[in-house]
Amino acid sequence: MPGTEVAERISRKRLILACRDEQHLESAGLPELRRIQNGIRERLAPARPPSLAYIAAVLREAGTRVDYEDRFADPVIPERYRSRLEGVLRFHDLAAAESALGALDAAWRAYRSAADREGAALVRKLALRGRQRAESLAANPRVDPAKRRQKREIANWFRVWLENPGLFFDWLDLRKRADDFRELFPEHDRVPPASGSGGGEDAKS
Repeated sequence: MPGTEVAERISRKRLILACRDEQHLESAGLPELRRIQNGIRERLAPARPPSLAYIAAVLREAGTRVDYEDRFADPVIPERYRSRLEGVLRFHDLAAAESALGALDAAWRAYRSAADREGAALVRKLALRGRQRAESLAANPRVDPAKRRQKREIANWFRVWLENPGLFFDWLDLRKRADDFRELFPEHDRVPPASGSGGGEDAKS
């Protein structure tokens, strides 16, 4: 039931923060996250404890400095980039993935134009994370086969953008016109044209 699930999430958040306070943590790396996870495992047994990524996200949300990343957690985004980049990888289908790539591409070009190497590198890091997540889901036999095909396609889009963002949106337009794409994803046969800025720049930064 939805109410039960919400209550469980709140309870786990409280446990995570309680463990943090018990350990007097002002910052946390992998060892500290594992200690929290083990502490929660003892309290929740036989239920599974939350993942390290979830623990890290709860701690960050509560203001704790966390030095930990994995492919299922967004990279740490410095304050000055958050309004533009936070949440950009939260896509659920091909159309949303295309919008995410359009947003990443626009941000990457803006940062390069402003000679902001940190911003440009962060965009590429986010794109790499998007590819890794999609690849992981595409390889997971527990995921629905149709969803796995979609994630495999999305992983390929991110791969191509990372290799050559200057040609990506022309390539994507052709890709969506291809017969095999239309056969695999008939529900996306009318995905609107990509909105990236193009411009022929290569992927070097």
